[in-house]
Amino acid sequence: TYDRSEVDSSVMSMVSATSSSSRLLPPKERLREKAFEYCQRLIEQSDRKALKKTDTELQKACIVESVSVMDIICGEDPSYVYRAFPCIKALYGRLNGDLAYARALLPIAQFYLNHSEIAAVDSEAVFCQLFSHCPAEQFNEPLLAFEFVQFCLLNASVLQDRVTNYRQSFPNLLKFLAWNSSGLIAEFVELLPSLIAPDTAIELLHTILDLPCLAAALDLQSACYQASDRTAWDQQGAKVAACLDAFRQPSYRGLFLYILRPEAGTGDTIDRLKMLHEILADMAESPRVVRCAQVVPVLLHVYFNTVTQKADEKMMNQLLLVLLERSSQLYNIKTFNVEVQKVFSTHLQALCKLHPPLIVDQSREILELASSPANIYSKEDFYTHVVWVIGEYLSVSYDPRCTVERITSFFESLEAVLFEITQVRQSASPPSFSPRLITVLMTTLAKLATRSQDLIPRVSLCLSKMRTFACSAIVMTCYSEEDTEEIITRAHELINLLKLPNVAQFVLAPSAGGDGPRWHRDTNASLPQGMRAVSGLLHRHSSSLPT
Repeated sequence: TYDRSEVDSSVMSMVSATSSSSRLLPPKERLREKAFEYCQRLIEQSDRKALKKTDTELQKACIVESVSVMDIICGEDPSYVYRAFPCIKALYGRLNGDLAYARALLPIAQFYLNHSEIAAVDSEAVFCQLFSHCPAEQFNEPLLAFEFVQFCLLNASVLQDRVTNYRQSFPNLLKFLAWNSSGLIAEFVELLPSLIAPDTAIELLHTILDLPCLAAALDLQSACYQASDRTAWDQQGAKVAACLDAFRQPSYRGLFLYILRPEAGTGDTIDRLKMLHEILADMAESPRVVRCAQVVPVLLHVYFNTVTQKADEKMMNQLLLVLLERSSQLYNIKTFNVEVQKVFSTHLQALCKLHPPLIVDQSREILELASSPANIYSKEDFYTHVVWVIGEYLSVSYDPRCTVERITSFFESLEAVLFEITQVRQSASPPSFSPRLITVLMTTLAKLATRSQDLIPRVSLCLSKMRTFACSAIVMTCYSEEDTEEIITRAHELINLLKLPNVAQFVLAPSAGGDGPRWHRDTNASLPQGMRAVSGLLHRHSSSLPT
């Protein structure tokens, strides 16, 4: 037994002593002390079960604010850190694993991030739990998604340096974007550069390209685990129900486990990507998938603009291979393929300009793509840019490995493509490609011929047939007069240039210094003189185009 009055009096004397000592502090320090004590008291009382839902929400708000205030106090006076950590640790131990309190984990993580080093406290487990569980299990909570991404933005530099699994967690973080794409695109544009690391950069690129697949998979996962959603989905028809059945099938489990993986490191991509696209084909018109597909080109620009600033030769080769490979392996969503291939085209040029030897390094893969006319019909814009970089950078002035044999190999492949698509036959269908493709192919062949002059007669013969093609009835039904004139004029100019191979080489393959202002402004430099000479040459031979 014990005397309650004695306990009460001892408690009162302790409180009185604390109050007396706090009164001796200056006003600012006294306010800090009282606020700290009050926050501790709120946190200690928050373990009591609330009777009403509104009280539960109030309890969560009190926890968030109390931890945030303690974080500010510890930032102003580090001596409070040692007093605060036992309370914060106990709170984390109580809330960790309870999804209802996921938002309250963010200020706790902020506290650990700010003060764990001072107190010599290991915070790895806190961040491992935060980045692995919250996005995976609560990606569909818009407020948590926004606050989580804001937390990452606020602490991006510190997270990169001190939290080992931050950059590894991008597959999980991107679940927030896949589900809430329209609301988080601005935040992810800012956040994405902090997620790029040399060892996972290629996997991140594949993951961005697969973002619409992730949105579809999350939709299916949500429908599987929530009965009400599943009923609604079944009412949408057989197509969506088939996707749901595929999601549940063990044979496809590996595909979905990869797309829904929580962290990087299990491989850059999967071999059966085409199969995944076929399984999810009926989800391509889902509003969430369509919205997600619209943000991918924006993220790709951010990704390439960031990664090319620090990519080494090995990384650039890997990036080019991804462009060539994934240009044919994209989720078939309306306009998605076209928009992504436009981005690929832009950054293909940028990569080759930064490192021209890429053309020789990946010559087999580039030649395989360029030699297939089928690629014209499925990805004309990207194909056209591939042909352009071949003509621009397959030169001994950029890489001594550009031998005559290699140039001839590329020439013959492109020559065969141009011949095939410009055949004028009675049964031929109207061309479904743009005149721009024809002019780029002609110019690239002429450029290659100037670097191996034995090829000049062949390209001249090929160019001499362009008038027949452009003036054929079937071509004139689908090309405008301006288009056909452009083809004829380009063939005319190239034939005249090739009559003087050295001039042609100068015009079609100027030296790298041709980008400099002096080459265009200084009349003593060789470029203005050369251009005047070429202009005169073209006028002099203006009537020499064969019929």
